[in-house]
Amino acid sequence: MPENHDHQSGAEPSTERLHTGSDQRSSEPERDVERTTRIPPVPAADEGTQRIQPTAEPESDAERTAQIAALPTDFSNFPIGETQAIPQVAGGWSAAVPPQSPAQRKKRGLIRAGIAAGAAVGVLALLYVGDLALTSGTVPRGTVVAGVAIGGMEPAAAESALKAELGPGLDQPVQLQVADRSTTINPADAGLQMDWSATVAEAGEQPLNPFTRIASLFSTREVAPVSHGDRDQLVQALEQTRPQLDREPAEGTIRFEGAEPVAVEPVTGQFIDVQRATDEVLTHWAEDGPVQVPFTEKPVSTTADGVQRALREIAQPAVKSPVTVRGEGKNATLAPEAIAAALRFEPGVEGGLKANIDLPSVIGAVEPQLADTIKPGKDAEIVLEGGRPVVKPSTDGIGVNWDKSFERLMDVLRAPQNRSVQAVYEHQPAKFTTEQADKMGIKEVVGEFTTGGFEPASGVNIRRTAEQVNGAIIKPGETFSLNGHTGPRGTAQGYVESGIIQDGRPGRAVGGGISQFATTLYNASYFAGMQDVEHKAHSYYISRYPAGREATVFQSPSGASIIDVKFKNVSKSGILITTTWTPSSITVKLWGTKQFEVSSQTGERTNPTQPHEKVVPPGEPCSPSKGSPGFTVTDTRTIRDITTGQTRNETQRTRYEPQPIIHCGAPPA
Repeated sequence: MPENHDHQSGAEPSTERLHTGSDQRSSEPERDVERTTRIPPVPAADEGTQRIQPTAEPESDAERTAQIAALPTDFSNFPIGETQAIPQVAGGWSAAVPPQSPAQRKKRGLIRAGIAAGAAVGVLALLYVGDLALTSGTVPRGTVVAGVAIGGMEPAAAESALKAELGPGLDQPVQLQVADRSTTINPADAGLQMDWSATVAEAGEQPLNPFTRIASLFSTREVAPVSHGDRDQLVQALEQTRPQLDREPAEGTIRFEGAEPVAVEPVTGQFIDVQRATDEVLTHWAEDGPVQVPFTEKPVSTTADGVQRALREIAQPAVKSPVTVRGEGKNATLAPEAIAAALRFEPGVEGGLKANIDLPSVIGAVEPQLADTIKPGKDAEIVLEGGRPVVKPSTDGIGVNWDKSFERLMDVLRAPQNRSVQAVYEHQPAKFTTEQADKMGIKEVVGEFTTGGFEPASGVNIRRTAEQVNGAIIKPGETFSLNGHTGPRGTAQGYVESGIIQDGRPGRAVGGGISQFATTLYNASYFAGMQDVEHKAHSYYISRYPAGREATVFQSPSGASIIDVKFKNVSKSGILITTTWTPSSITVKLWGTKQFEVSSQTGERTNPTQPHEKVVPPGEPCSPSKGSPGFTVTDTRTIRDITTGQTRNETQRTRYEPQPIIHCGAPPA
């Protein structure tokens, strides 16, 4: 290669531009033949700055060849702050470029990034302002009310859309859901009404926050419908749903299908919270789907695992095979079905169940089989023969002590083998012996009373009560209760419906007429000198009864005593009650040893109260009545003890209400 020469002079050397076939020309004229420029190798960093000069020798007509040394890939050794000549490469040209430090390069990058960011912010600002202008006065984007999208609409249009979509269904029953139970309420009955304008207003205005506006492009916002209602009216409607939504807690147990035990898992109780439920219904009643009603839960003490444990460890072994009851000369069998019928379960420890035996059920299954080995006892009786009391003697018996016989039955039921128990026999004396009956001193009538004038149906009930009371014995110091002695008086006990009149309206009730027997019994005890413990007169006076000396009785539908006739035996002898019934009368007698002489004095009727008139509308059942005035009356009982000669007076006051005058239909002019 040609040797490189440095052009030296006393002046500062200049850098000459290199041209290789370009359109650019130097200021000096060149020859037709292009010059060949020699480029020296790039010196090391310590050699100083080199300047490239063209050779002075003319070049041939042939194309100049630029010989360029390889450029370094590492520019870190370039001198900083000086100008470095960059050679021309591959037919182009290069001016001298000052090298940059890392700080300069970083600053330049930051400037470029700032310019780009500013441009982006400007674009976004323009978009934001434009979006504000386009959506001004409309419902915020993404707003949904009960499944109806109203975002971006004018308020009036949003109201119209809600009315069109939701309005037709608002008169439909609203479904309420509590766990696995549901029911419905009528919106009109509950006072529920939709407020469309308030619902749209609830959605608010277009947000100014740019991030919120951007998010609204990709999301929805639920707005609850706004409704109005009479809160008290809604509370009343929800209270009426309790039977359908509330649930009493039920402990787990085991029931039997024949002799097959079945586990019954516990169920917690649930009771609706009416006040919170009112808020929920007001908020969500117009939405699709049922309203989830808030409720409180009442836990139970048993668990599903505890019930299963009792099933495996108690119930299934108990009915696996029968149990033998060994009697004297004869055995009885307690079959699996009888065991199942007698088993009772209640909550136990650790969520489990505790088993018990219902003794009467077991006795009922076994006793008939052992009847030949049992000799029943018999209590003494006092009966009338030839019109006088006669004592029928008592008899002792031999029976089974069932408590002792079955005290180990639960252990036997758990055992897979040796399933038998021994019947324990014992002597059973009479509870009311012949000696006790003889000492009662029941030998004569000490008090009696008779009433009559009842209708046939009432007569049936009076007769049934007389049958139950006949033969009752009251020991000295004991108290007799009519309701307690007869127990419930329903159709199952042989009582029938009979006619009654209540404020002029005829009706029927089971047990009607019992008050006539109560009045008869009360007067019999009155003249026998018994102590009055409880009695109540009728509200209206009934003419077939003595004024101020009569009684009524009443029981609830379940047989619980509400109004009763009670008296205490204060004599030294026992008292026997006998009854005599005819189709037109009832007589009650008390027998004992006469100890008291009794007389009655009824006072004048005072404080009369005139009846008011009452009209029963036409077409309704009615029993006309002329009515009768109310009044107050006193009765004085004088009792003389014939054994001591002592006398005492007892006075009671009775107030009767006037019976109304009943008109059927329009009253007379």
